[in-house]
Amino acid sequence: MKKKIHYSDEPLGEMALVPDFLPSPGKLVLKDDNVKITIALSKESVDYFKAEARRHHVKYQRMIRKLLDLYVAQQKSSADRSNKHR
Repeated sequence: MKKKIHYSDEPLGEMALVPDFLPSPGKLVLKDDNVKITIALSKESVDYFKAEARRHHVKYQRMIRKLLDLYVAQQKSSADRSNKHR
């Protein structure tokens, strides 16, 4: 067994108040501005994303959403670059 801890009423010494540096719980929950849609995808694509999602312990819908978001960001970036060169 571990040794018992003996507590006393001795003074603790200098103490400083540390400001709360953690974000509020509301700021920890990042909500994307999502829109629910119905879409038909190939069985092969869905099976692939489901298998990869299981392997990485994430939801397959989130993987598909992220892929689409990255695609859109890339397309916007390409469009911005081509508009600057006109």
